[in-house]
Amino acid sequence: MRMLLAVALLLAMFSLNAAEIEVTVLDRDGEPVPNIAVYVQLDHDGPLPAPTDSAVMAQIDTRFVPHFLVVQTGTQVEFSNSDVVAHHVYSFSNPNNFMLPLYKGDLQTQIEFDHDGVVTLGCNIHDHMLAYILVVDSHVFGKTNIEGKAQLTTDNPNGLTVNIWSPRIELNHENLIQTVKAGRSAQITFLLTEKLRAPYSDELEALSWNQN
Repeated sequence: MRMLLAVALLLAMFSLNAAEIEVTVLDRDGEPVPNIAVYVQLDHDGPLPAPTDSAVMAQIDTRFVPHFLVVQTGTQVEFSNSDVVAHHVYSFSNPNNFMLPLYKGDLQTQIEFDHDGVVTLGCNIHDHMLAYILVVDSHVFGKTNIEGKAQLTTDNPNGLTVNIWSPRIELNHENLIQTVKAGRSAQITFLLTEKLRAPYSDELEALSWNQN
């Protein structure tokens, strides 16, 4: 009985301290933008909780699926190949650069991404293949849905900043960060005033690398 009361008390304390952050991303015409990465930078001391899940970057029909992942620093990503042809996946994005051997099927070795930043992926065999992994130093992140919305929850009592990212957003775009006051729930809207890049199409785009 005492254990149940203790658990209930902890849940109640989390509920009181939790901040619900609803993020909406709109383009310059006021239309919702899906598949935008949203993550929270927490004002905290000490290490982040360890990642609880691994992630998968699959190769299907000579495409990376999904086109981009969002993962916490320290996450292991599995590169599985569902194609009948071999792939040779690699990245030049320091300090998360890597190169996998030529392979078919599931690769036994997972890659752990320990540094935050954007990791650009390619395939040495198929130049049209392009994908991204956004590694964030946060355990609070997600992507916008078809309505351009993402719902994030954090129990951090201090202030925080909300960031967005997408390969469709130009690097020099402003207003991609907003601040939320300590311990408060909020509804945030990002209005992207610059024209977005077209959604990725391997038939139209050549592979380009960001080595920064």
